[in-house]
Amino acid sequence: MSKKTEDRLEDIREQIRHLPAMPGLYFMKDSADKVLYIGKAKNLRSRVASYFQPSSDVAATRGPKIVEMLEKTEAVDFLQTDNEVEAVLKEARLIKDIRPPYNTDLIDDKSFPYLEITTSDDFPGAYVTRKPLAKGSRLFGPFTSANDLRRVVVELQKIFKFRTCGLQINGKDEKKRFFRPCLLYSIKQCAAPCGGRIQKSEYKKIISDLIRFLRSKRSVILRQLEKEMEEASEKMQYEKAAMLRDRIRLIERLDARGEPDEDVQPEVFATEPAEALEKLQKLLETNQPIRIIEGIDVAHISGSEAVGSLVKFIDGRPFKAGYRRFKIKTVKGIDDFAMIAEVVSRRYKYALAGEELWPDVILIDGGLGQLHAAEQALEELQNTEDRRQRTEGRGQQTDTKIIALAKREEEIYIAGTDRPLRLPRTNPALKLLQYVRDEAHRFAQHYHHLLRSKTIPKK
Repeated sequence: MSKKTEDRLEDIREQIRHLPAMPGLYFMKDSADKVLYIGKAKNLRSRVASYFQPSSDVAATRGPKIVEMLEKTEAVDFLQTDNEVEAVLKEARLIKDIRPPYNTDLIDDKSFPYLEITTSDDFPGAYVTRKPLAKGSRLFGPFTSANDLRRVVVELQKIFKFRTCGLQINGKDEKKRFFRPCLLYSIKQCAAPCGGRIQKSEYKKIISDLIRFLRSKRSVILRQLEKEMEEASEKMQYEKAAMLRDRIRLIERLDARGEPDEDVQPEVFATEPAEALEKLQKLLETNQPIRIIEGIDVAHISGSEAVGSLVKFIDGRPFKAGYRRFKIKTVKGIDDFAMIAEVVSRRYKYALAGEELWPDVILIDGGLGQLHAAEQALEELQNTEDRRQRTEGRGQQTDTKIIALAKREEEIYIAGTDRPLRLPRTNPALKLLQYVRDEAHRFAQHYHHLLRSKTIPKK
């Protein structure tokens, strides 16, 4: 082993000594601060240290690709989480966003499942799904294990007797009392609203109790089950006690979940792209079909560790290979407009020089001020670009539309106009723009979290 390699490994081991013995994510980085690999751990210090033990045979236990990655690793960073569930969800999201070269799992668009209760139905059902309804339902999750969630639903159905079928049940249909319920009614696992075996008001209470149970700590039911388990054990009814024990463990796994608003899976709620792009083309009054949309946002805390993000959508879907991150270099203090201008300048100078394609739409996260900042940055770029190159047709901007989408009111500002547009919340074009805007915001926030996470001191 060379002296240089020994020094590098000793430097990394010194960094590892400052890792917390807590759950979280770790990031293997090269000399250019590029993330090579993202992993999760119950104990960050112990997990990362296992890669760099002098006596460990990494090649045998982890394979040649990991050995190659470790040879390139110059630093280790981390992001501490409150628990293992949060670590699982954040790991999946960051791998999808950053796409480290040495991660082979979680790089596809597979999502975590939800438990969805169709509260807008006359007789709501409960379903395990990766594609929730656009509206009219109550979501719990995402959950880290689809198999565990399905097993939990079976156990919950034994307690609450809600339906899990796909039947359309009309509360006013008098003929449903002649309908023969399925086997679940016979084994007392469903109240059979399909066959009129329960009144609508009674069934609504079942659903209210289920939602309250899912939102609460579930302590009452768990205590009851534990009492039944102890009684069964005392009576030497060991099979029943084991069944109750397994039921308790499954219900406890309901906590292995995130929150819909915090652990966002944007690809799950994507709108139908063809219709959205067609309506967006009409909205922007352009003859050019819209295929490429790029979204831009910035993130910072009181001006520190400021970052910018750019996400690319092609034909209404995220194109992760086109995502970019920018560490703001020229702006000091709190100035979102200047930060937007810097990101725009750094991104589109290559398009203006003819080295990259222009998108059909540039979407800025913000209002009129952010839009004007982006417009001015592009104008300054064009003024400084060599006139000869532009007259020869290199990099000349064609029909790119610049727009901004403000949060809360969801107002759309279009370059050249000062009055915003408001579309119905169900409009497909608005939903697509929200998807792009939220992706840019989330991607900027994730990069920001990485930069402001506790940096490990080097030797």
